Amino acid sequence: MRRKRIAALLLAALTLTGITVLAPAGTAGAVGPRGAARAAFPVSEAQFKQMFPKRNAFYTYKGLVAALSAYPGFAGTGSAETRKQEAAAFLANVSHETGGLVYVVEQNTANYPHYCDRSRPYGCPAGQAAYYGRGPLQISWNFNYKAAGDALGIDLLHRPSLVQTDAAVSWKTALWYWNTQRGPGTMTPHEAMVNGRGFGQTIRSINGSLECDGRNPAQVRSRVSNYQRFTGILHVAPGGNLYC
Repeated sequence: MRRKRIAALLLAALTLTGITVLAPAGTAGAVGPRGAARAAFPVSEAQFKQMFPKRNAFYTYKGLVAALSAYPGFAGTGSAETRKQEAAAFLANVSHETGGLVYVVEQNTANYPHYCDRSRPYGCPAGQAAYYGRGPLQISWNFNYKAAGDALGIDLLHRPSLVQTDAAVSWKTALWYWNTQRGPGTMTPHEAMVNGRGFGQTIRSINGSLECDGRNPAQVRSRVSNYQRFTGILHVAPGGNLYC
């Protein structure tokens, strides 16, 4: 009891100074500057395994949970229903991009040399063909590796291979895109889910220029099917506006 009281007093002191205290992975989550505990990630390891029964061993639940601290608002904002819906939406798009978390890297190797934009002042220091799609949302292009690395404090411009060798880094790049990038859409996928705009808007932000507005309805249906299955596993309604 004495140890618990000391720990509580220490936490209170740190909170009053404005220091963010992170809880261990898999617990209630991060304690914010005002002392409010972040809700636990709404997908259990058992549910994760149910969603991805044939996943590549690289994509670990532990790696995903370790990555959550990079974006505490992800699946930790709003009601319990909203948090579950966002987690399901993220994982549904991830499942579509990776064939059910089977593929770590882009399979069409012929595309690899195309992802180097030499007009950028920093160029492609890891090589012309080093910035191909990797990870849960298949991040590609030198400028995306640089932007993600800058945001995460990891030199991905020079070491893009980390996205296919470090599970936590790989998940973090996907969370970076989800929480900060609008892509061809008008909002980030995170904003779409927490503001009630619906799963369809997450598709638009990820690949809307190729799939939405009737361009590739089969791909859209695939993403929606994943989302409906995952919300079923999490016992939450999928909400409206599923298509784009």
